[in-house]
Amino acid sequence: MPKTLDGQITMEKTPSYFVTRETPKRIFSMAKDTKLIVVVRNPVTRAISDYTQTLSKKPEIPTFEGLAFKNRTLGLIDASWSAIRIGIYALHLENWLQFFPLSQVHFVSGERLIIDPAGEMGKVQDFLGLKRIVTDKHFYFNKTKGFPCLKKPESSSTPRCLGKSKGRTHVQIDPDVIEQLKEFYRPYNIKFYQMVGHDFRWD
Repeated sequence: MPKTLDGQITMEKTPSYFVTRETPKRIFSMAKDTKLIVVVRNPVTRAISDYTQTLSKKPEIPTFEGLAFKNRTLGLIDASWSAIRIGIYALHLENWLQFFPLSQVHFVSGERLIIDPAGEMGKVQDFLGLKRIVTDKHFYFNKTKGFPCLKKPESSSTPRCLGKSKGRTHVQIDPDVIEQLKEFYRPYNIKFYQMVGHDFRWD
């Protein structure tokens, strides 16, 4: 990690941190006052997005249904598949709460980040104890991408949009499979809402 001077905040982003069992202890031993920001979204949508991303790189992989179920007939979901396991947020959060108090963790709604990026960024800035500098004027909605893009209103520089790997059209999944996944995640979602004191309304 780079050294941080007085008046500076050093930020680092690695998506796998939240779901890697050894990470909370390692971060705690390095800097126990670290503030943690986690972007979460509907775990069903997240799993399909994960699969879509992998499929674009490895077209030969099995179908989503083939990977998501231990037994499709019995409706047994395979929670060992990473695309499914990552969305069991309550499980991962329990690991983090062994080292960090909930007051040091802020959850960003992935859905709200698309609909109201400035609102979500406002909450992040509040959490970090920063003045709300990033506001509505820093965003515009890119219809091609289907996502908001970041711009600098004081300059004419090209807006910063998500990369080519983001905003792909998701693979079509059987509605019955989606319902089975919703049922699988429901108890975990409820537990997660209770743990963080916020209902993300994924059901």
